[in-house]
Amino acid sequence: MTDWTAHTARAKDWFEALRTRICTAFEDIEREAGSAAAFEYTPWSREEAGNPNPGGGVRGVMKGKVFEKVGVNVSTVHGTFAPEFAGTIHGAGADNPGFTATGISLVAHMANPHVPAVHMNTRFLTTGKAWFGGGGDLNPPIPYPQDTDEFHAAFKAACDAHDGDYYPRFKAWADDYFYIPHRGVHRGVGGIFYDHLECADEAQWDAGFAFTRDVGEAFLDVFPQLVRRRMGLDFTPAEKQQQLEWRGRYAEFNLVYDRGTLFGLKTGGNIDAILMSLPPEAVWR
Repeated sequence: MTDWTAHTARAKDWFEALRTRICTAFEDIEREAGSAAAFEYTPWSREEAGNPNPGGGVRGVMKGKVFEKVGVNVSTVHGTFAPEFAGTIHGAGADNPGFTATGISLVAHMANPHVPAVHMNTRFLTTGKAWFGGGGDLNPPIPYPQDTDEFHAAFKAACDAHDGDYYPRFKAWADDYFYIPHRGVHRGVGGIFYDHLECADEAQWDAGFAFTRDVGEAFLDVFPQLVRRRMGLDFTPAEKQQQLEWRGRYAEFNLVYDRGTLFGLKTGGNIDAILMSLPPEAVWR
């Protein structure tokens, strides 16, 4: 079996570097809006009985004038799945419950309802198998076709640079995944979602890592452009109410259906970091 320790370290370094660049870009936007808001970083350590190196991460949160609440988390954890959970994870099982996971996860809820909220994450996991996963999706309370088209175009370009089948596959996967069955609606206007991009050898790992980096670069390129386009628009109380009601749908998805939330809770992650995806304010009728 391949020892993926060095590969996990390389992926970890990239995710942490991407975190720094994203947080700097978001703080720059706050400066442009006349705000001194900055990210506050809180390290956390995971605990697991009998595990001398369970890992941990850093929770980064900023609350500003443009970004009402944005969280950018990085973590690298090592451990053993509970038996009842191991069977639900790719490459794991009761006879092989060990895992490592490293990744970055981001959710931004915006003050202005004309600015889309957004989610992005990329990750590398090992069990009995090794694979990359991730993606990004746009969640506008007030959709603008121009913003939607540009967001999708950025991810399509990242996909097309690696495999012409990636974008249609991963877009369809996002459309299917980011859906709220009990409401009968999608939580946003989509993006891409991919998982189990397997690494059976060094060449596959290099390819998966290159693609995952391009997904992160695509996000960092396109999303700040969308924020700057919309952040100065006036909005009405009715539009703010529309945003708050939409946030309720977002919270429902993340608490009921989101795999990342479940994975974090089932593996002893930091509760505040796991639930940073929830909006600062939401309403239900």
